[in-house]
Amino acid sequence: MQLLKIQNGNKSYGEKILLKDLNLTISQGDKIALVAKNGSGKTTLLKIIAGEESLDGENAYIEISDKANRYYLKQVPEFHPSDTVEDVIYNSNNEKIQTVYKYEKAIASGNEEEIRVLSQTLDDLKAWNFGSRIKEVLDRLKIKDFQKEMQMLSGGQQKRVALAQMLIVEPDFIILDEPTNHLDLEMIEWLEEYLQSKNLTLFMVTHDRYFLERVCTDIIELEQGDIFRHKGNYTEYLQNKELRQQNDQIKHEKSKKLYKKELEWVRRMPKARGTKAKSRVGAFDDIKKEATKRRESDTFSISLDSSRLGSKILEAHALTKSYGDMNMVENFTYKFSKGEKIGIVGNNGVGKSTFLNLLTKEIRPDGGKIVVGDTIKFGYYTQDGLKLPEDKRVLDVIRDIAEFIPLEKGKKLTAESLLEAFLFPRSQQQVYVSQLSGGEKRRLYLLTILMENPNFLILDEPTNDLDIITLNILEEYLVSFPGCLIVVTHDRYFLDKVVDHLFILEGNGVIKDYNGLYMEYRASKTAERYDEVKADVPAEKPKQVDREKQKQLKNKINKLEKTLADLQKRKAKINEIFLTLEDVDEITKLSKELQHIDDDLESTEMEWFEASEAMEEMIG
Repeated sequence: MQLLKIQNGNKSYGEKILLKDLNLTISQGDKIALVAKNGSGKTTLLKIIAGEESLDGENAYIEISDKANRYYLKQVPEFHPSDTVEDVIYNSNNEKIQTVYKYEKAIASGNEEEIRVLSQTLDDLKAWNFGSRIKEVLDRLKIKDFQKEMQMLSGGQQKRVALAQMLIVEPDFIILDEPTNHLDLEMIEWLEEYLQSKNLTLFMVTHDRYFLERVCTDIIELEQGDIFRHKGNYTEYLQNKELRQQNDQIKHEKSKKLYKKELEWVRRMPKARGTKAKSRVGAFDDIKKEATKRRESDTFSISLDSSRLGSKILEAHALTKSYGDMNMVENFTYKFSKGEKIGIVGNNGVGKSTFLNLLTKEIRPDGGKIVVGDTIKFGYYTQDGLKLPEDKRVLDVIRDIAEFIPLEKGKKLTAESLLEAFLFPRSQQQVYVSQLSGGEKRRLYLLTILMENPNFLILDEPTNDLDIITLNILEEYLVSFPGCLIVVTHDRYFLDKVVDHLFILEGNGVIKDYNGLYMEYRASKTAERYDEVKADVPAEKPKQVDREKQKQLKNKINKLEKTLADLQKRKAKINEIFLTLEDVDEITKLSKELQHIDDDLESTEMEWFEASEAMEEMIG
């Protein structure tokens, strides 16, 4: 069932075009993510879909089904400051929610008559499971102090309360703006599982690429006002985008050649032109536009030369820190080595920011000591450090720190070039800070840290409010960064791409060093829980092996492996042909074949995995 349809949608602010001739349909059960760089109109499109903003132009058309029960979770939720957490959580006309709320109140007051009446109502509404689900949501999001006023909560706590309200109301069409911001990893993984399992319609903006991978059925890319829709999850989006870019590049090269020929012809033509000549000049203008189109890169390939690191880097000796009864760090000892890249993982409230402040001597330990090498130059990106001069131009903010960063072999990276590398084109470098979006300001703040040319980077939640394109660039920068790195982030993809190993903050001051990627750590924890459960289950009797079935499975696996090899060969062959083709029709034909091959590869691989698992189970 179609829930929303947009046709001929346009949206501009002054000269800035955000949407051009947008055509979009959202059907029941779609789980769509919107991908675009900061400042390109993501939040504007969310507001249009949520009904908070309108489209431009008389021909613009938006149709919303009366069955679309929409709920818009904003990046920064808005509440009445004197409302309590309880007021927000149970703010609904839903009879089940109100009955559960009254029942909890009656239990708290000990009113037996009211408890009896409300118990009967819960029976009639079949709402007992509903009450349990509300408790699960509140427990998972760690919401406990229900009488606290919203104005007393941090931004992260307010976001969790808003998320809880949404999940309790259970709308069937949810519009989400960065839902994973301010959630710890455990909460994110629970929310991911919840949204996967429910028959919901989602339209969301998120930079969490594992979230995109596991939840989405479609990804929409917004680029220079145009929309590109990709079926599938994040992996399939990357594959499709690569194909599109290859096709665009081939068309671009062809346009450049044609542009050169047409330019020669235009210059040769006499001033008085006939009708055919005029039409050709019109076509020439289109060719010129395509041939000179600016293509943005989301890669970073600069050989950095940060300040020299001496033999002594950073040492923690028996470090201890508590706040009252809360033990944050207990007897932590570690010597950092050159070039180490460490991720810090732990639930909210276990002391991640405290740990960073101890390492940088922002706060004093209760016991133990920190020894910092003489050559160490920290670059510390903090969650609350976004304090930029609003009345300065973007370029001047960076130039006030330094004119350039030294590169290898005596080369230099100028302030202008660094800004361009992080998606601030020359024109935007002359814009005042006050005119930037929230994500653009955070990107600029990050650059003020990098421009200091530190040799020991400490980043506390650097991924919040950054778009995926910027994250790709930052990841490439950090991978090539020659100094030491410590990063706290809830972005699992970012962790796996950048860090070498992890410090796991388990609570009560315990910090465990884990040598591996985050997803490996999560897999190991899952395996541990499985082994604990398995240990309580009585051992099964040995299985009798069906030799004939085993032989059939073996033959099937061999055939599937041959099919996979043939598909991979054909895919490699097509990719080779792509390099030499210029004919657009042939390119389109091969692109479609390549998509079919990718689909066949995926289904064949899945069949191979299932057959292999069946074989393993059979032979024990």
